[in-house]
Amino acid sequence: MGGAMLAGWLESGVNPADIYVIEPEPEAAKRLFRLGVRVDTTPDALPSAAEIVIFAVKPQIMNEVVPHYRTLAGGETVFLSIAAGCRISLFEEHLGQVPVVRAMPNTPAAIGLSMTVACANGETGVSQKARCRQLLEAIGEVDWVDDEALMDSVTAVSGSGPAYVFLLIEALAAAGEAAGLAPALAMRLAGATVRGASELASRSEDRPAQLRVNVTSPGGTTAAALDVLMAEDGIGPLMKRAVLAASARSKALAG
Repeated sequence: MGGAMLAGWLESGVNPADIYVIEPEPEAAKRLFRLGVRVDTTPDALPSAAEIVIFAVKPQIMNEVVPHYRTLAGGETVFLSIAAGCRISLFEEHLGQVPVVRAMPNTPAAIGLSMTVACANGETGVSQKARCRQLLEAIGEVDWVDDEALMDSVTAVSGSGPAYVFLLIEALAAAGEAAGLAPALAMRLAGATVRGASELASRSEDRPAQLRVNVTSPGGTTAAALDVLMAEDGIGPLMKRAVLAASARSKALAG
């Protein structure tokens, strides 16, 4: 996720020289260096002050990573986390009463189409929140919630959501192959259809439910397929179970 966001920021025109990345893995550090950003293996080389410190590591190692940034706590530095399941309190425990923003973007950040939801603690001022918003808007859309408990649901819907859509493309293409299409054509049809339908949904004044009705002629081919997809054991209940499972896992990661 961090890599996708970095790609989005660079694509949007952020100066690579203004970005410091801590990457202990040598090969990954070399790839980052070629992008023009400043790369170090430990936070010891960071400047004494920073506008925003972004934590983009696996939730399981966050408790090990955060204490190394205690020297940056205080002043105007905002700590921005994009790790699933890591509560604001985790950062406050290690860094003290500092400005913390917990955000959940998604991988379309790499092409400037992320959907990010963020939540700030009480120490985060208006200007600090605005800086985080500006940074997140460089990679897509941004919304905010006041109740941090909602972040688990946000993670399950939009944070993990691209994987559900990629799976849909895979499944639709595989079904096309089963119906006799060549693999390459089936994948092209599936990908283009999902992309076009998504764009239509974003531009149309109609809600997705109405757009679905618009495509569906009574007794037609779409209706036959929807009879399967909208059955009691169809995509609706299945997606609900999937989102609830992801949300429960997000809560579990918080401990």
